[in-house]
Amino acid sequence: QVRLVESGGGLVQAGDSLRLSCAASGRTFSMYHMGWFRQAPGKEREFVASISWSSTNTGYADSVKGRFTISRDNAKNTVYLQMNSLKPEDTAVYYCGVDLDRRLPSTYVPRSTSEYDHWGQGTQVTVSS
Repeated sequence: QVRLVESGGGLVQAGDSLRLSCAASGRTFSMYHMGWFRQAPGKEREFVASISWSSTNTGYADSVKGRFTISRDNAKNTVYLQMNSLKPEDTAVYYCGVDLDRRLPSTYVPRSTSEYDHWGQGTQVTVSS
C-alpha cells in the first residue's frame, strides 16, 4: 500500500524559510517521479515542483522558481522541498504526490495533478506579512 506523509509545515513570516519533507512507503520509490503541489482556500490544487526518479531533472512553477528547491534521497524514500524567501501568497496546504508510471524517461517531470496516482494528507504552510 502506497503511503506518503508530509511534514515540516508551519507559521512563518515573509522572507523566512521552511523545509518540507515527504516520507514514502509501500513501494520502491527510487523508480518513480515525484512532485509537490499546493492548494490555497477556494483555489484548485496547483503544481509547485517535480523531480525525476533519478534526480536528473526538476521542474518548477514560475511563481516559485529561484526560491524553492526540490530534492530527493532515494535511500531514505524521502522527497524534500526547500522554500526560501517565502511570501504571503505561498500560504497553502502543500501536498506530495507520486507518479507510478515507470515508462517515464528521466528527462520528463510531470506537472499535472492528473499524472499523479497517490497523494499525502498535506501540510499547512502559512506565511504572514
